Amino acid sequence: MRYRTLGPTGLLVSEICLGTMTFGGRGFWSAMGGLDHSVAERIVGRALDAGVNFIDTADVYSEGMAEEITGHVLRTCGRPRSALVLATKVFGATGPGVNDRGASRGHIMDGVKASLKRLGTDYIDLYQIHGLDQITPMEETIRALDDLVRQGHIRYVGVSNWSAWTVMKALGIATAHGWVRPVTLQAYYTIAGRDLEREIVPLLQAEGLGLMVWSPLAGGLLSGKFTRDGQGPAGARRASFDFPPVNRDRLFACLDVLRVIADARGVSVARIALAYVLAKPFVMSMIIGARTLEQLDDNLAAADIRLSAAELTELDQVSALPPEYPGWMIDFQHARTRLTEAQP
Repeated sequence: MRYRTLGPTGLLVSEICLGTMTFGGRGFWSAMGGLDHSVAERIVGRALDAGVNFIDTADVYSEGMAEEITGHVLRTCGRPRSALVLATKVFGATGPGVNDRGASRGHIMDGVKASLKRLGTDYIDLYQIHGLDQITPMEETIRALDDLVRQGHIRYVGVSNWSAWTVMKALGIATAHGWVRPVTLQAYYTIAGRDLEREIVPLLQAEGLGLMVWSPLAGGLLSGKFTRDGQGPAGARRASFDFPPVNRDRLFACLDVLRVIADARGVSVARIALAYVLAKPFVMSMIIGARTLEQLDDNLAAADIRLSAAELTELDQVSALPPEYPGWMIDFQHARTRLTEAQP
C-alpha cells in the first residue's frame, strides 16, 4: 500500500480508502448493501491488514447506522485511534425538520455533535461538506468549519461534489479571512467518466488540494460483469439504483480495452479499471466499498498493479473526452504560442 499526503497537509493517508456506504442497509441505502456489525468487522479488519488507514463514511449513510457500525468496528479493531484517519460528511437530510439539512452553521454544529456521538470518538480527522448548499452564504459555512477546527472537534476540512468555481470561491473566502481552507475534494471519477479533468483537476493541482475518488467502478458497471444490453449479476446495485449516470457506448468501448489488458495479465477487469484511476497523479485516494471479502480483496489488489506506458496510452485514448469549449480554444492558442516561441 502506498501513502500520500492529505492534500497540502503533512498527514499521510492510504491511496485506497475504505468506504462504508455498504454498512447498515437502512432505508434508501439498502440498495447499496446491508452489512451488519460482524461482516463490517471482517471487511474493516481485512482492509487494515492490507495497509489501509483511511476510512470514509457520512451521516446520511443508512440514516446514521453506517457511522454507528464504523465507530464500533474501529473501537474494537485493536488499532489506536491515532493510527486511523477517519472522514465523515455533513449536508444531507438527517431528520424531518427544514433545518435538518444543508451547510448552515446550525446544521453543521448539530451534525458534528451527532457524528461524534455515533462514531464514538472525540475528533474527526476530515469533515466534509457533502454537497453544494445554494442557500447558505459560503462565509457562514467556512466560518463554522473554522470554529470546529479551533475547538478541536475536527482537524481538516473537505468538500464533496462541488464545481470548480465554488471550490475556488471557498478557498478565496478562507484565505481572505484567515480561516481554515478546504484541503480535499471528494468527487466522481472513472475511466468512463473523466469530466473532472476539464476544470476541477487543474484547479486541484494549482491549489494543492487532494482528490478523493468515489465510485471508481461507476456503480459496478466497470466490474466487467455487465453486458451491453444491461444484463448483470443477480442482486447487483445497478438493478435497483442505476447511478451514477454513464454514457454506455463510451463505457463499453473502455471495457473492451480493459478486458484485453485484464486477460493478458490474468486479473479481473475491475482491478485494471481501479489501477487506471490510481495511476493518475492527481488522485490522492480512491474509495472502495465492498459487500464481500472476495470483492474487497480483488479491489485492494489494484494497488499492486503498475500499468505500462503503452497500456495507459491505450486506455487514455479509448476514454478521451470529446473536445469542449473553451478547452479546444485554449489548446489552439497555446499551440500557436509555442510555435511562435520556437521560431528564431
